[in-house]
Amino acid sequence: MSKNILFIMCDQLRFDYLGCAGHPHLKTPHIDALAARGVRFERAYVQSPICGPSRMSFYTGRYVRSHGSTWNNFPLRVGEMTLGDHMSELGVRTVLCGKTHMAADIAGMQRLGIDPGSGIGNKIAECGFEVFDRLDGLHPDGAKQPSHYNSHLEELGFEGPNPWEQWANSAEGDDGELLSGWLMSHANRPARVAEEHGETTYTTSRAIEFMEGAGDTPWCLHLSYIKPHWPYLVPAPYHNLYGPEHVQPVVRSEAEKQSPHPVLAAYHQHRFSQVFSREEVRARVIPAYMGLIAQIDDQIGRLMAWMDEKQLSQDTLIVFTSDHGDYLGDHWLGEKELFHDPSVKVPMIVVDPSKPADVTRGSVETALVEAIDMVPTFIDWMGGAPKPNIVEGRSLLPLLHGTSNVKWRQITISEYDYSMRKARKILDQPVSDCRVVMVFDGRWKYIHFEGFRAMLFDTENDPDELCDLGDVSCYPEHAAHHSRLEAALNTWARGHHNRVTTTDEEIKTRAGSEFSRGIYIGFWDEDDVLQAKRSNSGEGGN
Repeated sequence: MSKNILFIMCDQLRFDYLGCAGHPHLKTPHIDALAARGVRFERAYVQSPICGPSRMSFYTGRYVRSHGSTWNNFPLRVGEMTLGDHMSELGVRTVLCGKTHMAADIAGMQRLGIDPGSGIGNKIAECGFEVFDRLDGLHPDGAKQPSHYNSHLEELGFEGPNPWEQWANSAEGDDGELLSGWLMSHANRPARVAEEHGETTYTTSRAIEFMEGAGDTPWCLHLSYIKPHWPYLVPAPYHNLYGPEHVQPVVRSEAEKQSPHPVLAAYHQHRFSQVFSREEVRARVIPAYMGLIAQIDDQIGRLMAWMDEKQLSQDTLIVFTSDHGDYLGDHWLGEKELFHDPSVKVPMIVVDPSKPADVTRGSVETALVEAIDMVPTFIDWMGGAPKPNIVEGRSLLPLLHGTSNVKWRQITISEYDYSMRKARKILDQPVSDCRVVMVFDGRWKYIHFEGFRAMLFDTENDPDELCDLGDVSCYPEHAAHHSRLEAALNTWARGHHNRVTTTDEEIKTRAGSEFSRGIYIGFWDEDDVLQAKRSNSGEGGN
């Protein structure tokens, strides 16, 4: 049987909202079982704490500054190699079932004369994926409709101009009135759609449908759930599995509001932060968020049982992760987008069924792992050669196989562009100066802002990241950490990010070749040329 990859991604799932990650109330036995079969990476970080840029890094294996898609629906430019490109070279189908948040570079394709409706154009437009079912999850009236899910609901008799809006994203009031799932006050009510027809169950069913008919060709299936991302509405019986008594205490301090960093202060003014700063909102929404996760866990259990029955598990590399987290009121914030762990750190579980991985099975790995490590891991698993000039991540297989003396990264990088947010207007910042970069070395987290002081957290002595040590005038004793991490950031920024067409090995081979081609540079006369030929020593450089 051929090797396969099942690449499972949730949307907006926090790293600490799993049983195996220590949540005291949330039960996730099936995801926990994956961790027992593989390795749970305890320090996994995304390359941007928002959907689009994060996913483009997952799908290209490249940092945000490299692929250039810096915010949601900013197109991934034509020419960026994706997971699908790398897998196709190895004879592997790369298939989508769920969300990508991909925006196509239509202008770039038109400039190059590529028809978006053609075979190659469609592949570029879909981030290199063969679309089996695309469901990006936000389909209100007037927005882009889901490619398959609305048709599915219509076929089942769910009436209305937009079944996703009227059924999957609406509840019913006490008198049968329609209640919008966009409004968080309704999060304690069940979605109108039955659980077996909800988005999570539907996407799982479609994934199984693909695998049933996949045949013998190796595949990489991206099963990409749109939950537990808002709207925070979940079908029965998951809507009332948890209650306010299961809500973890909020992680925030008054000091964070008294003298906050200017960008943090601006984010405190966003509507989503202000609403999540209210305890009655957290008490209503977080149980629904937990219910959405419990539903995902049950569907993972259903999927794993089916794969075990079909003997697919024994040859399939399985990854379970998320594109970013969710503040849920921590640090007086809602949504994600900044660099506290609830936002930028994600769950990551990798199950390698091969015998070399037996030595790490069921373990917890503390190495610094990045989202860009997925593409090189998949290339490695499928037997491909590394591509360090293109892919900036690193294969996880050495860690999965317990390889000794692995020289691993010492820092992790994440980037964000807040130019699309209200914060830019509050701060009166130029669009070009809204770039933020995090550098984390496993203990010290340094966050660089254009135009403002840095933020700094000591996560060993302040694991909740409540004390910002970034003001050097107040905390001069930490100036050395500023200098050290800023230097690390500068070293990273100066590295090669865009020499993707020529490898280091090609450079080594080609250097000096002009001499052998009769191009003589720096020679005085014929005797100099003759002497160089005898020593076979051209100098290269052109």
